[in-house]
Amino acid sequence: MRKRRNTRIAAVTALPALLALGAAAPAVAEDGQAYQIDLKQLNDSGASGTAMVSLDGTRLTVKIQAGGLVPGAPHAQHIHGSTEGKNFHCPDASADKDGDGIVSTVEGLPSYGDINISLTTSGDTSKDSGLAVHRMPTADEDGRLSYERTITVSQDVAEHFKNLHIVQHGIDVNGNGAYDMDAGKSPLDPKLPLEATAPASCGMVHGASIGEMPEGGVETGTAATGAQEPNQLMALGGAGLLAAAMGAAVVWRRTGER
Repeated sequence: MRKRRNTRIAAVTALPALLALGAAAPAVAEDGQAYQIDLKQLNDSGASGTAMVSLDGTRLTVKIQAGGLVPGAPHAQHIHGSTEGKNFHCPDASADKDGDGIVSTVEGLPSYGDINISLTTSGDTSKDSGLAVHRMPTADEDGRLSYERTITVSQDVAEHFKNLHIVQHGIDVNGNGAYDMDAGKSPLDPKLPLEATAPASCGMVHGASIGEMPEGGVETGTAATGAQEPNQLMALGGAGLLAAAMGAAVVWRRTGER
């Protein structure tokens, strides 16, 4: 139904890196836990990836390798869900309530819940930084994204991590390699393209104590707050900030291309 220029090829070429992600390096601490999260495409984005996550007390290490993303574009990514037993999960096509063929951020929120941790590249990792797009990772020219960071999380997150999941944002509906208005306006802000804010992939935690995490330098971030009971109005407020931040990123990118 939609053109997917090179996105699926990029996902395939990223496969060796994804396989290498689970291979070798130091074992998780004896009292720690490790999880694998397979990121699967949403919105026919062509995006996929793998996250390896380890917990040692309240120190959370996240390493992500993903492909098939919009090349050269920032991709907001978060850990969503509840630490209070709420049943959140990755959305499926049935979340598309307006029938336009795309699950928007607004339509996905009831499924995957509010932001719990912002997977930024530096600085704050709380919900408040969910929309700090200038501190989110950017895909390379082939649509590949690598991310690694260690942060300190709340005790609630450490104890209930199995109930959480990762969502990455930013899709390319017409396959032209950039965010544009071809698929329409974002429901968060009519000045922004829907592509810039829609979820691209989502992955649920599975497996426990899988044993090893890849080597590599990591950065210690600030403490992330535990999720409160999800409130859709609050979540939409955060989504509005995402829209504003993504808008700045789109303007910056277009200006840089001239």
